[in-house]
Amino acid sequence: MLLYPFSVTLPVAAMAAGLEALCGYPAPLFAAISHPVVWIGFLINRLEQTFNRPEWSDTARRVSGLFTLLLLAGIPVGLTVFILHIGYMFLPPAFMLCIQAVAACTLVAQKSLWVHVKAVATALQQTGLKGGRKAVSQIVGRDTSVLDETGVVRAALESLAENFSDGIVAPLFWTALLGLPGTVFYKAVNTADSMIGHLNPRYAAFGMAAAKMDDLINLPASRLAAVCILLSTPPTQWRTIWSTIWRDAKRHRSPNAGWPETALSTALGVKFGGPRNYAGTVVDDGWIGEGTTTATLHDLERGLTLYRRACGILIGGLLLAAIGCMIKA
Repeated sequence: MLLYPFSVTLPVAAMAAGLEALCGYPAPLFAAISHPVVWIGFLINRLEQTFNRPEWSDTARRVSGLFTLLLLAGIPVGLTVFILHIGYMFLPPAFMLCIQAVAACTLVAQKSLWVHVKAVATALQQTGLKGGRKAVSQIVGRDTSVLDETGVVRAALESLAENFSDGIVAPLFWTALLGLPGTVFYKAVNTADSMIGHLNPRYAAFGMAAAKMDDLINLPASRLAAVCILLSTPPTQWRTIWSTIWRDAKRHRSPNAGWPETALSTALGVKFGGPRNYAGTVVDDGWIGEGTTTATLHDLERGLTLYRRACGILIGGLLLAAIGCMIKA
């Protein structure tokens, strides 16, 4: 049985999505109290320093990594459930609904993603390749100093597609399913994956649980993100986009990122993937999507337009589902 009914969780998700799209995370608020993800990151660092001992065997580090993940998810989720329980004892349900929505919207990144990717387009337009490289380095992990304009645009578009899934659709999906505790649970695991879910000597064993759990909880959202992108295109493209997703998504190194990336690449007619440089190591990934391997500033602007439509479709779907549940309730 779910902790909260859909007549609560769906309105919370719809309100959070709309509020964040309008306001984002205000800079004065960040200056005053930082950001919830920063708080989660602080907890991850403390737990990692305590439980990731280099002298331990890989098996011991995998077990300690799983224990760390349970603590990381359990502490903020348990605290969230406790606070909401106290709140519902003393405050009206409608007010608590708004409280959950405001809190949940801080863990969604529609506006932030738009600002960062738009900054790449603006930099390319105003300061050329050098500015574009610097702007895109803020949102991707690859070496941007060797990218040409096509590489800069493709990197920005790939980031746009992947982060639409795990920065927007996924937290809203878990909010719609479980309310604010679901948002917190998702963001804790996703942040852990971004910090310790790496295949290097320090984290390969310790971060395995975080990486696997992140893959699992992003699975439904990545498919939903691809559908939102597909629906943001003309119906004449739908069959081609879906068949290409079905063919190419599995070629991506990630079990999830290939879905929204293939959808966006095919919608734009620009292939994603291919060779890229990470810290001096060339990774020769296969190409995904249909179209040309050349990407232009115009393609980046088109991608941002599709992104806004996809966000609108997601918000509209949540709103309709919320209204339907509230009417039935």
